Amino acid sequence: MPKYHKKHMYRIAEVAVLLGVHKDTLRRWEREGKVKAVWLGRERRFPEEEIRRLLGEANPDTVVLYARVSGHDQKGDLERQIEALREAYGSKFSNVIVLTDIGSGLSTSRKGLRKAMELARERKIRAVACTYSDRLTRFGFEYLEEYFSSFGVEILILNREEDKSPQQELVEDLLTIVTSFAGKLYGHRSHKVKKLKEEMKEALKRLDTDDQLKTP
Repeated sequence: MPKYHKKHMYRIAEVAVLLGVHKDTLRRWEREGKVKAVWLGRERRFPEEEIRRLLGEANPDTVVLYARVSGHDQKGDLERQIEALREAYGSKFSNVIVLTDIGSGLSTSRKGLRKAMELARERKIRAVACTYSDRLTRFGFEYLEEYFSSFGVEILILNREEDKSPQQELVEDLLTIVTSFAGKLYGHRSHKVKKLKEEMKEALKRLDTDDQLKTP
């Protein structure tokens, strides 16, 4: 059987070849509700997940509940995120995997997120759920969404409104950016990186103090 390409929608002729059936059979299956099709103008297209399902390759009915906080003193919020996700999505899937991270949403070394990406790549999950999009990543959410989608994994966002993150997390993000660029310039173990981080922390503290003094 010919291999299919990783794209989202297929024309009826392509699906007929992949499944080894006549186009009329696909039309009949659609009428009977055995296969789902999406109409684009006057042409029907078949989602990749439908093809995988018919081929017996659909991703298992498993969801990753992903939560993240910026610091160790926010573990209570981490638990609240997981509890909210369990209540919203736990009963909608056969299996649940809980993954968490403590660190900046800009960090590229988060073990929980990397594990979720690995499970998606191995097609072991069907969805990833989080309370806010910035729990998954502070920037570039669209790229992650495209990555997961390419493996048939949907991202479920519980709250679509922007998360009003505390100032502490914004400080962590700034420090992550500074550390990343400084590490490339001086080497990650250089004393210059440590010194720069300390100077940034002091500068941010002064800014915070100034803002509080200006607040009526």
